[in-house]
Amino acid sequence: MFEILIIDDDRSIQMFLKRILEKQGYQVITANTGEEGILRTLDSPPALIICDWIMPGLSGIEVCNAIKKDPKLSTTFFILLTSLDSVADRVKGLDAGADDFISKPIEQNELQARVRAGLRLHQLSQDLQTQKLLLETELAEATEYVKSLLPLPVNNPLSIQFKFLPSRQLGGDCLDYNWLDADTLAIYLLDVAGHGLKATLPSISVLNLLRSRALKDLNYYQPSEVLAALNNTFQINYQNDKYFTIWYGVYNRVSRQLTYSSAGHPPAIIISGNSPTNTEVKRLKTPGMPVGMFPEAKYVDAYCQIEKSSTLYIFSDGAYEITQSNGNLWSLEGFTQILISLQYSVDNQLDYILDYLINLNSKDIFEDDLSILQVKFD
Repeated sequence: MFEILIIDDDRSIQMFLKRILEKQGYQVITANTGEEGILRTLDSPPALIICDWIMPGLSGIEVCNAIKKDPKLSTTFFILLTSLDSVADRVKGLDAGADDFISKPIEQNELQARVRAGLRLHQLSQDLQTQKLLLETELAEATEYVKSLLPLPVNNPLSIQFKFLPSRQLGGDCLDYNWLDADTLAIYLLDVAGHGLKATLPSISVLNLLRSRALKDLNYYQPSEVLAALNNTFQINYQNDKYFTIWYGVYNRVSRQLTYSSAGHPPAIIISGNSPTNTEVKRLKTPGMPVGMFPEAKYVDAYCQIEKSSTLYIFSDGAYEITQSNGNLWSLEGFTQILISLQYSVDNQLDYILDYLINLNSKDIFEDDLSILQVKFD
């Protein structure tokens, strides 16, 4: 049974409305003032409120504004009861959050019709809220599942740490590292275009494919060959419009050589040196279209000799494509400068980097997944 709250300082109006609506099978409660109406609403949110516009103390506009500001009361349908019929007054009521109006003197059939319509919308809003909560729960579960697939941090013979912060919608970021043999480490980070499970599922597929080495007769020591094989496997078609960027590297800890290839992905950043005065910064990127975009895409390898005291950062574009409070989009250059500034000043750089990005972001959540992987070679 729907509960309806009537807020009116006129007892005769209260009784008139209560009698009509109770005959329709609704449960009706009343309040004599705006303050009392707000308290009753907070105590037990009704499905629909009919509130007089002009009352001593809080007016109907003020009551409506207070109730509509509370997210928990967003589905409560609010009708203003008024003798004011100018366009300006109705605009004022709508701006305060009113959903509908009933004019005085009250016409019984119109009252019943507007209440029925309001309750239908209330029920629809509640159904949408339920579906939204269900979807958010499922996305949260999917996020935890993706996190459970990610590798554990490594401390020996080198240090590998990462930060993975999914956006509210969950996206296509994924990362992994594993030893191809006792001396050779494969490491990669990918970002599937789009958001939601439609982006997450291809990301997990790539992770499982590479982790299990299911691509037969493939030289996993050669990054360009790995990207070419992925491109042949994950081509866009009429059923799947998802492509992804990826940075893939292979590091030999004996020769200290890093072989890498990238497919439309942001460059990895490697910072070398043991003091701010002799710091060297390199951007590691090769030409190559995102995986899945073109069947004939070509990928090439590049090589980097890892100096002593070097740190490698691999990341998705969510780490620097951040809208700041001034409305401007942050840049890769700004992100690089943060990496350099923290290289010698703190030990747990990723914690400080993430705190900085959270403070930099102008919104409560990040618009895109944020993934940063750090490798300290010594």
